[in-house]
Amino acid sequence: MHNQRNTIIIGVSSSIAAYKIVSLVKLLRKKKIEVSIIMTQKATKIINCKEFEKITGHKVFTDLFQKGFDYKEILVSKEVEHIKLAKLADLMVIAPATANVIGKIANGIADDYLTTVALATTAPILVCPAMNTNMWHNPAVVRNIHTLESRGYIILPPESGHLACGSDGAGRLADIKVIYKKVVEVVACKDRLKGKKIIVTAGGTIEPIDAVRVITNRSSGKMGVALAEECYMQGAEVLLLESVTAASSNMHQDTSGVAGMQGFPRGGGIRTEVFETAKNLKNLIKEYVKDYNVIFHAAAVSDFVSEKRVEGKIDSFLPFNLRLHPAPKILDQIKSWNPKILLIGFKAVYKLSDNDLVSAGMKKLRESSSDYIVVNDVGRAGIGFGTRDNEVYIINPRGLLNKITKAPKSEVARKILECVFQDV
Repeated sequence: MHNQRNTIIIGVSSSIAAYKIVSLVKLLRKKKIEVSIIMTQKATKIINCKEFEKITGHKVFTDLFQKGFDYKEILVSKEVEHIKLAKLADLMVIAPATANVIGKIANGIADDYLTTVALATTAPILVCPAMNTNMWHNPAVVRNIHTLESRGYIILPPESGHLACGSDGAGRLADIKVIYKKVVEVVACKDRLKGKKIIVTAGGTIEPIDAVRVITNRSSGKMGVALAEECYMQGAEVLLLESVTAASSNMHQDTSGVAGMQGFPRGGGIRTEVFETAKNLKNLIKEYVKDYNVIFHAAAVSDFVSEKRVEGKIDSFLPFNLRLHPAPKILDQIKSWNPKILLIGFKAVYKLSDNDLVSAGMKKLRESSSDYIVVNDVGRAGIGFGTRDNEVYIINPRGLLNKITKAPKSEVARKILECVFQDV
């Protein structure tokens, strides 16, 4: 089995479009990219394995347990073929991806070579669906696609047109040149931020009122976590400062040094520190910020704190006057702790027009000396706090740099990095 830089695994499942993958492999081999092919048993009924073996120079993987398998050899060698292959990948492409394969991976089912490698690899995974248009729009498939997107999988949607089954509509495998371009793009990005040390803050702060009651907000931390994961996927050293209530990354640093989520390089992991109050978060940023060169301050820090914390539990049968006072803005202090850091702040607004939203972003950028402000309108349904999707406006000192329309937060994170690091 080969072990060279830029190794792509292509998982071929049983769509009629499987024959098109031959052209994709030829394009990749022209670019000197090593390719390993995995085929489902049903896919081998559509196209002969030998066609791929001739182009790649490697055997096609189809059976988890080949003829003559002896578990004793595994116990001695400590090496399992499909796990070794999973570790070698710089990128895994599933093309064409049938509804069946998508459903299995989304639900953690690993019952053949392709799905086992998909769940075992820590490389980014590009999924290229191809199926009947009614299947593509089936709620079960839609849900499974959303699940994969939320885990950081890259989805290249099918095209619309005339399908092999005779139907017309969405479901046709994306054009091979489009898939090829995306593969090259993802591989090129894996070391894009290598050498950068990035802090990302995520989630809402919790400010105590008494021993059991708190002031908080609806932030889930999903946007910050998506940014941390994308920075790590592109090669950066990442410190994630996350709220105790935030949606945790599956790519935290652990003692084994093994990545735990699709889409991330092997080894290391995202270093994580947990905060509760704004004061906790402030102290963590002050402690670390001088050693980092970029910070995405995406945490939703409470604008108010209780003037006085009550010891014990407030009697729920008696009236109680709660007095709040404004909390210091952490974002406005970061540049004083490290003037050289690239500072990307986040601002939530509520039901503003585009012009007012940009104005609010510019005002916050000036107040905080940020290099960029990312603004989103949390008053709009389906985006912002606690949702799968987001829509943001990126502001720099010259004004509106880019509007990223509604998309999964993992995709929004990728596009934010493209804007911020466009000159890298």
